[in-house]
Amino acid sequence: MSHPIPSALMGGILPFGSVFIQLFFIINSIWTGQMYYMFGFVFLAFLMLLVVCAETSILLCYFHLCTEEYRWWWRAFFSSATSAFYLLLFCAHYFVYRLTIVGSLSYMLYFGYTFLAIFLFFIATGTIGFTSTFLFLRRIYSIVKID
Repeated sequence: MSHPIPSALMGGILPFGSVFIQLFFIINSIWTGQMYYMFGFVFLAFLMLLVVCAETSILLCYFHLCTEEYRWWWRAFFSSATSAFYLLLFCAHYFVYRLTIVGSLSYMLYFGYTFLAIFLFFIATGTIGFTSTFLFLRRIYSIVKID
């Protein structure tokens, strides 16, 4: 578990899996012109994403600290932010198998908006993971008594 890339990739599966179905409906409604009206489910999926990102990042950081690997800042960020990589794969799969887009301008429009959304998802989930891990570590190290 001390290698950063496999642990980050493992950490990204759970947050993406928790919102996969709602992301499918949102992307489907955006690119096929349908109306999306299940905002209550999106809010619940967002709350579940918050919790899963926080727990995944804290757990992986705790495992790294148990192996005496104390460089946790970027690992805490990337362990939940790599869910954006799985979102990129999902959007590419959706583009190839679900959409019938013709024209290079439409390709650029799709991938431009997709990369913008993926970047925002990357920053949001990474910030959630880092902040929760920071607060967790601050709490557990404040309890330690040094005499």
